[in-house]
Amino acid sequence: MKKSQYILILSRAFILLSAGSIFLVSILAMVDPQKVMDLVQVNLPNTDAYSSIRGVYGGVGLTIFITLIYLLVKNPIQGLSFLVIFWGFYALSRVMTILMDGYLGDFGIQWLMIEFLFFLIGLTILTAHLITRKTNELLYIMTDK
Repeated sequence: MKKSQYILILSRAFILLSAGSIFLVSILAMVDPQKVMDLVQVNLPNTDAYSSIRGVYGGVGLTIFITLIYLLVKNPIQGLSFLVIFWGFYALSRVMTILMDGYLGDFGIQWLMIEFLFFLIGLTILTAHLITRKTNELLYIMTDK
């Protein structure tokens, strides 16, 4: 199997892992928004709060999940690029919180590490894809004469 096929398989596996994790949180938010907020010890005081958690973590999360599944099938490299941005900004948001509001608790630190790791994994696979593509283009140019 060619190196580019391995990278494509890794890309799809990473997209599937990411989509699955987003899907699980989204379903939990749709079914019981308070359970999602219990993870960070926040009590939802009214139906507007429930609606907001359902909308952001549930509805938006499911939209991202569906988009990732589509990209998994149609264009996994675009899906991978999206996830590098997605996980990178998630991690950046937590770093901003540390700088602007103070140290995170155990939950925040754990998820900062997970999000940063996912960012690095995605970036590594994407970089490998770009290097392989450029190498293949150069080989094609060199042998096309």
